Amino acid sequence: MNILGISCFYHDSAASLVRDGLLAAAVLEERFTGVKHDSDFPSNAVNFCLEKEGLRIDDIDYIVFYDKPFTKFDRILNSYLQTAPVSYPAFRKAIPVWLRQKLWLPQIIRKELGFQGELLFVEHHLSHAAGTYYCSPFDKAAILTIDGVGEWATASVGEGRGNKIELQKVMNYPHSVGLLYSAFTYFLGFRVNSAEYKVMGLAPYGEPVYADLIKSNIVRIFDDGSIHLNLKYFEYHYGLRMTGKRFEKLLGRPRRSPESELTESDRNIAASIQAVTEEIVFKMARHAKDLTGLSSLCLSGGVALNCAAAGKLLQSRMFDDMYVQPPSSDAGGAIGAALYAHYSMTDSPKRNDQPYFTLGPAFTESEIKEFIESENIPHSYTTDDRLSSFTAGKLVEGKIVALFHGPMEFGPRALGFRSILADARDREMKAKINRAVKFRETFRPFAPVVTEESAPEYFESGRPSPYMLFNFEVKEDKREIIPAVTHKDNTARIQTVNRSGNPPLYDILKSFEKETGVPVVLNTSFNLRGRPIVRTPQEAFSTFLSSGIDVLILGNFVIEKINIDAGRFERFKITTRED
Repeated sequence: MNILGISCFYHDSAASLVRDGLLAAAVLEERFTGVKHDSDFPSNAVNFCLEKEGLRIDDIDYIVFYDKPFTKFDRILNSYLQTAPVSYPAFRKAIPVWLRQKLWLPQIIRKELGFQGELLFVEHHLSHAAGTYYCSPFDKAAILTIDGVGEWATASVGEGRGNKIELQKVMNYPHSVGLLYSAFTYFLGFRVNSAEYKVMGLAPYGEPVYADLIKSNIVRIFDDGSIHLNLKYFEYHYGLRMTGKRFEKLLGRPRRSPESELTESDRNIAASIQAVTEEIVFKMARHAKDLTGLSSLCLSGGVALNCAAAGKLLQSRMFDDMYVQPPSSDAGGAIGAALYAHYSMTDSPKRNDQPYFTLGPAFTESEIKEFIESENIPHSYTTDDRLSSFTAGKLVEGKIVALFHGPMEFGPRALGFRSILADARDREMKAKINRAVKFRETFRPFAPVVTEESAPEYFESGRPSPYMLFNFEVKEDKREIIPAVTHKDNTARIQTVNRSGNPPLYDILKSFEKETGVPVVLNTSFNLRGRPIVRTPQEAFSTFLSSGIDVLILGNFVIEKINIDAGRFERFKITTRED
């Protein structure tokens, strides 16, 4: 049975393909359009999934959408009606989009894809729950989903046992942890549904001096982790902004102007909402454990990507083990919806071996060679057995190396297939990459990638972390050894690698360790600010030319900046965008 999962029209549109219960392909639409967090219908993503598996649309048994549009429309109408007449400007902007597009999803799917089969719709938080539980290694687990809002639900607690999932409790709009965090994201001058991670990254530079003020006035937190927001401080439920004058008056200052210099107040506000969010997440998790009696936890929804909160929860040992869906945002809903449909219609046992490293677009050596030679790009070629030592040598020299090989990652994290690597021992490397490669704020941290067997030597982890989803404390005697990836609070969002998961990256780490004694390298996504992670060799070359990257490795082909006449390739250069 072939099932196609789709998410779109809000943010992070994506498609996935499940074949007889096995996740076979998945990709975000943004990787084809170049529009970060693209929300449009994922035609390109669907076509890739079909082509990867050699299928036509007629071979698909079901197409499954990751939420229920009519239920969501009911919530939106109710919200606007309850807040009329102040909601009229937002109503006037939103309703035409619904009447023109979102309410016609079945017709759009059939028109865009030429699909004549059966369409299914799964509730938003059930898609999140299925995406994390069915991809986890657990046969039974408590499930916690937390995000902005789906149809009505903003969080849910449930459990998975065998191949079945049951959601037992939900929290409903307008009370939402995700929207609370997004409101502070907006107030701090960052883009909502895009830059919440900036607030998380900024938090360690401040003190949570506003936490009590927030809990006394803005959000009431109950013992089970459910919350009640004081809506007089928000405008998202009726307006075109997240917050307004009352929010500013309470915090004693205006909203930060985007791109302006960050202040002590900004840093303290970020620290405060991060602390409040962590308190809520801990209480929700505790309630999930008490309600289900299970010792493993599966986590999903946009808030699950708050790796600081997830790392603290893991290390608290509240649960024996935890799994966070790597693409926990709406993109992951495309996977969850397809897997939920599969297990709802079959008696097949739950698989505990769902792949994540082989889902995206890949390019053959001949395709890469054709691009390089067609553009007469100066290059060299290195064999597999020399690639790791060559790359490690460049890193030791202080070079910034971009790595492009194999199938691209699904989700927001670069895991060594479309990555930028650098020497984590270099104290100046963080500032250098932020300034000359990523063109972004100086406070933004970078993640370390480390061999799985060496992770306990450098980090208070005690377990593999292959998807870069948890913050762990850097051991005290290692902080001065890897300063470029040690954050202000002495934590790091680590990625562990073993040879079976990513042989080229593992071999690079081992070669680097052989030369330096350190099995840790800085790893960040291969993209410029405001642009998606690169998908094609041409995009990789353009990003290489447009930034301070020194060496580009496309498969086994090596391109070095010192050999490039920049003027000759001017047409390849691109610029950053707001993110």
